[in-house]
Amino acid sequence: MRGRLIRSPRASAAISVACGLVAMIAVRAYAATVAGSGADGTRDVSVVVAMRPVARGAVVSPADLRLERIPRAYAQPGAFSSMSQAAGRVALADLASGETLTQTRLARVRAGPVASLLPEGLRAFAVPTALPQGTLRAGDRVDILATYSGSQPHTETVVEGVEVLLVLGPGGIPGSQGGASLDAAAAGGPQSQTLVVLVAPEQEHQLAYARAFADLEVAIAPAR
Repeated sequence: MRGRLIRSPRASAAISVACGLVAMIAVRAYAATVAGSGADGTRDVSVVVAMRPVARGAVVSPADLRLERIPRAYAQPGAFSSMSQAAGRVALADLASGETLTQTRLARVRAGPVASLLPEGLRAFAVPTALPQGTLRAGDRVDILATYSGSQPHTETVVEGVEVLLVLGPGGIPGSQGGASLDAAAAGGPQSQTLVVLVAPEQEHQLAYARAFADLEVAIAPAR
């Protein structure tokens, strides 16, 4: 006859209490984890927003900014948390009133007025033009043509559909900054204004060659 394991009431009660304690600890740990993750996502953080519209290329001043408190879960990646981080930077695009300011919307610190507007991988190139002032504005697209003289005069298109970054008056901007070629006087001859256009590095070389050996003309491309 096989023997049976007989537990005393006291041992059974102790086992029951121990199992209950383990279960209670596990439940509390799970609840704390869930509560902690929820608190982290809903805890308010400070973000910098535009108090009023700011035009592309303008320097953002403290008067253009305000702080708002929003749940962390709704904060955009790269958002500034203090106004001192954003003030003094140049807007890379038009900013709307109430828009959250992020690293990708403002230029890096200490960037020049032209270099701060250059997208990664592009250059700014100055092209003199006899077009009347007011004909073009930043954001328009143009074709640049070169007319070569000599034994076989001809005209060819150097670049097509490049974006106008800036429209300068006759004085232009002396010198160059941040890889931007702004020597408009090197083209020779009077001009009513100078266009600073965005080009790829290979287009910059083509334009420099054409400017040295040909007369440049600007044709306005249709709006996109």
